[in-house]
Amino acid sequence: MSVIVTGAAGFISSGLITYLNEKYPNTNIIAVDKFNIEKKMKNLERKVISRFIDRDELFNPREFDFSAVDLIIHLGARTDTAEINVEIFNKLNLSYSKNIWQKCVEHKIPLIYASSAATYGDGKLGFSDNESLIPNLKPLNPYGDSKNEFDKWTLSQNEKPPLWTGLKFFNVFGPNEYHKGRMASVVFHAFNQIMKEGTLKLFRSHNPDYSDGGQMRDFIYVKDIFKVIDHIYSNKDSFQSGIYNLGTGKARTFLDLAMSVFYALDKKPDISFIDTPEDIRDKYQYFTKAEMDKLRIQGYLAPFFTLEAGVIEYVRNYLSKGQSF
Repeated sequence: MSVIVTGAAGFISSGLITYLNEKYPNTNIIAVDKFNIEKKMKNLERKVISRFIDRDELFNPREFDFSAVDLIIHLGARTDTAEINVEIFNKLNLSYSKNIWQKCVEHKIPLIYASSAATYGDGKLGFSDNESLIPNLKPLNPYGDSKNEFDKWTLSQNEKPPLWTGLKFFNVFGPNEYHKGRMASVVFHAFNQIMKEGTLKLFRSHNPDYSDGGQMRDFIYVKDIFKVIDHIYSNKDSFQSGIYNLGTGKARTFLDLAMSVFYALDKKPDISFIDTPEDIRDKYQYFTKAEMDKLRIQGYLAPFFTLEAGVIEYVRNYLSKGQSF
């Protein structure tokens, strides 16, 4: 089997490649990305990859032939929620994804792609993955807009891949995010701050409905993402195409997360609060919680990592050892 994985050197994709290498060792992995960032390339060490394709060359027929591809897992995207240049998102998240879709239609290739919980905006319309609600969603930033625009576009298409699934990732954390800088998970930043200073600063709440540290998110450990993707393709003949939430279905506070990191490090909690940066304050999500019935109905019944279990594994097996997955 041959599988294209876009964003291959990134956080989720690189871990997915390890998962596929271990569970399906005979799979040919075609890695697509811009392979020019040294920090990201560390994510691909020890991976078994059949071919590397520069993302700008993927649609060049002289460089690549889609006819032998069995599956495309399209996770590559510009994910910076603080980026305001809409043209970047139009190019990398919208136009590029449309080209992927059209190749899947042309060559009858199943497609699994990354959407985002950022499409839900401030959550006033809830967190249901009922597709009839998607046109009404109002994301808070250009990144969320780009993901929602592609979701809307897929639903409007008459020609579709034989299986297509958009996954609205909620707050993903786990190994291989060393390169992400400001956009890395709160677990990653908490670990580094605690190790350096022995204390942790969380964002103060600027919403009277939430206490400091009481902001709530649906945190999902990255290894659960891999299992869901595996389930979808393994059941491709019966799985219903569409757009699905991918969280745990549980909202937890940032204080819960912070306490879990201190526990994983066997350190006494020391937590204080700082103002949320002004450039993201009006775009800040105070609550996210995935409604997961739609995925469960499609037969994915495995339990998700609890926040505590995911944090402990991540901190002790990866962050504390400087290891990637």
